[in-house]
Amino acid sequence: MADHRQIQIATPSLGEEEWQALREPIESGWLTQGPKVAAFEKAFAGRHGVKHAIAVTSATTGLHLALAALEIGPGDEVIVPAFTWVATANVVVYCGATPVLADVDRITFNIDPQDLARRVTPRTKAVIPVHLFGLCADMDAIRNVLRPDIKIIEDAACAAGAAWQERSAGSLGDLGVFSFHPRKSITTGEGGMVTTNDDRLAERVKMLRNHGASVSEEERHRGPRPYLLPEFDLLGFNYRMTDLQGAVGLVQLRKLDRFIDERARMAAQYRSELADVKWLRFPQEPEQGRHAWQAFVTYVDPKKSPRPRNEIMELLQQQGISTRPGTHAVHMLGYYRKRLGFKPDDFPAARDCDRHSMAIPLHNRMTHDDVSYVVKTLRSL
Repeated sequence: MADHRQIQIATPSLGEEEWQALREPIESGWLTQGPKVAAFEKAFAGRHGVKHAIAVTSATTGLHLALAALEIGPGDEVIVPAFTWVATANVVVYCGATPVLADVDRITFNIDPQDLARRVTPRTKAVIPVHLFGLCADMDAIRNVLRPDIKIIEDAACAAGAAWQERSAGSLGDLGVFSFHPRKSITTGEGGMVTTNDDRLAERVKMLRNHGASVSEEERHRGPRPYLLPEFDLLGFNYRMTDLQGAVGLVQLRKLDRFIDERARMAAQYRSELADVKWLRFPQEPEQGRHAWQAFVTYVDPKKSPRPRNEIMELLQQQGISTRPGTHAVHMLGYYRKRLGFKPDDFPAARDCDRHSMAIPLHNRMTHDDVSYVVKTLRSL
C-alpha cells in the first residue's frame, strides 16, 4: 500500500496547556498588554540572560523599534545580510535610512564578516546580523571589523534558545529581536520580543511600542489616578503584545529547551541517515554554543544533484513532503532591484543560497518514522 502521509515543513506544537492558559486573561477581561505579558517578558529575559525583554507584535516591529530607539533615520546606513527574510531590510527603509547589503557564507548562511567589513562607511550606524535558521552568526568576527560606535542589532527571529560560545542569542549585541511566528520553535501566533542590557534603550523601546506614552497602560490602570492620560514625548507606534499571547508564550517558553532537544535529535537523524547523499549539504552545529534548529536547511549541490532543486521540491511535494527554499536573496526581490538597482551577481553567495537552499521538514510534531520517510524519499531520488 502506498504511503499517503503529509509532512508539513513546520507545525506549531500547542495543546491543552496553552488552551487552559487563555482562561485567566479571558475571565479577567484583561486582554491587551498586561500582567501576562509582563510575566512572559520577565521569564524570557531570565532564560536569555538579559536585563530587559520587551514583548511586541512581531519580530518585524521589534526590529523597527530597535532602529527607532537608536534614532536611526535619513542619511544613515544599516548593513544587513543579502540572504535573509525581507523584513530585515524593510525596517531600515521604514526609518528612512539606507539598507546596505553584505554577502553571506554559503556554509552557515550567515553574514560574511569579510564582506561586511568592505561595506562599512562613515555613514554606517548599525549592523543587523541574522542568526539564520537558529545558528548564531560569528559575533566575534563581526565585532572585530566594526568601529566601536556602530551598533549591533541581532536579528534572532529564528534563534530563541540559541547560544554563541555559551552566551544566549539576544544578549550578544546592543539589542536583540525574536519572533514567535508559528514557524518558529515557540509561538504566540504572531509576536516578538526585543532584548537588551541597556536601561536607556529598554525604556525607549517600551515607550515607542505604546505610542510614545510615558507609562504603560498597565501601570496607569493600576496606579492611583488611572483616569489621567500619560504624557507623550515621543512619536511612537502601537506595537503591543496582547495578554492572550503573553499567556500562551509563558507556556511555550517552559517547553523551549525540550523542543530544541527534540529538534536536535531529528537533525542528527537526518545527518546520519543521509550522510552518503553527496549532493546534499547539511547545516552545521556550532563548536561552542547551541543551534536552535528553527529549520533544517540543506544546500542542493547543483554540480552533483540528480535534478535541479525546484524539481526535487516538486517530487517531494508529490510524495507528501513539504519543502521550502531556505529564504530569499533580498537583492533579487523586485522592490530592491528597482530601488537600489541590484543584479543577481552583485552578491553571488546570497544568489546561490537563494537558488539552491532547501528546507526539509523539522518540527516537534514529527515522529522518528516521519524523519525516516523523508530520508527514504530523498535517497530514492
